[in-house]
Amino acid sequence: MTQGGAARRTVLGAAVMAAGGGIAGLPAGSASAAQTAAPAADPAEAAYAADVRHGGGYRDLPVPLVIGHRGACGYRPEHTLGSYGLALDLGADVVEQDLVPTKDGHLVCRHENEIGGTTDVADHPGFAARRTTKSVDGVAVTGWFTEDFTLAELKTLRAKERIPAVRQRNTLYDGRWDVPTFEEVLRWADREGKRRGKRIWLHVETKHPTYFRGLGLGLEEPLARLLRRYGRDGHNAPLFLQSFEPSSIQRLSRLVSAPRVVLLGAAGTRPWDFEQAKDPRTVTDLVKPEGLKWIAGFAQGIGPTMDLILPRDAAGKLGAPTTLVKDAHANGLVLHPYTARNENTFLPAEYRKGADPTAYGDAFGAFRTYFEQGIDGIFTDNADTGLLAAEAFRPGRGR
Repeated sequence: MTQGGAARRTVLGAAVMAAGGGIAGLPAGSASAAQTAAPAADPAEAAYAADVRHGGGYRDLPVPLVIGHRGACGYRPEHTLGSYGLALDLGADVVEQDLVPTKDGHLVCRHENEIGGTTDVADHPGFAARRTTKSVDGVAVTGWFTEDFTLAELKTLRAKERIPAVRQRNTLYDGRWDVPTFEEVLRWADREGKRRGKRIWLHVETKHPTYFRGLGLGLEEPLARLLRRYGRDGHNAPLFLQSFEPSSIQRLSRLVSAPRVVLLGAAGTRPWDFEQAKDPRTVTDLVKPEGLKWIAGFAQGIGPTMDLILPRDAAGKLGAPTTLVKDAHANGLVLHPYTARNENTFLPAEYRKGADPTAYGDAFGAFRTYFEQGIDGIFTDNADTGLLAAEAFRPGRGR
């Protein structure tokens, strides 16, 4: 029940009492009965409760699906409650979170564990000495890292725009939000579900899981505990689990039943867990029919870079499509490729407009070409653009 509705009933009840306990045209007892009757359920909360009880699984979601990449990071600093909320307002069907741990084992939402580019940590003299260089998945990275901060320390920081040179307007919102924990996001999703009258779907990625397990900060077990605590661990849970490391998805498959997606980087690259396990396979192997059949043994979908579906040539233009969509569907897998954005700098060359890399190009043209491939959903920084483009493809396209 909303606070406003309760307040209105209190005022009306007081007016009835002041009038002597009766309402014109009704027996005296009717007013008393009305005052003592149970309050009507809030329609949005009732709809949410029904969706929790009877809501379908991921196959019942709209096709193509619009996934708010790090929220609505085309308009707000990424992985903040402000970005997540705006993604829903703009029509995202699902909102994405990336998870990394703190020193004391809490899962927080950041695209990377290095936070120099997404928080104001550099402005805190007390943390200056924690700036360091680490090897993360074989790459040297310099900055500040979540695993060197307790949650209490991390909560003293404020989020900021990651790519201000491209999205200068987003810097207006620097400092307005902190770094949310994943548990805070789960609570937020429940509140928003009750307010909006439907379950809020999430798309949750484990970042660098092998690296963190080597530090004694495994991601999968605490993630599974949170999912069980908040009722998002079943096969119809409103949540996708995703990772670039297949072994992380395999581990999660033994802990919870929520739908799972294996993310796939550029052709020829090798997942870091494969590197560590001396597995010679690369992404090129995984997108072949036999690789997709192997993935289908423990996951329900793949999240390939769009280049694996529509390769770009040396000039940045789209080439002929591959058979990945057909092959994945033949193995029962959905496809959630990444990432569609509005700015010229991210668009295929034929959809750019003008010479300014930060200006918007023909994003609708690019979305149309992506959706024509038969994909099941797409990650986008601009959920409103994605939704308008997707609506033209949704009638009769449910799989």
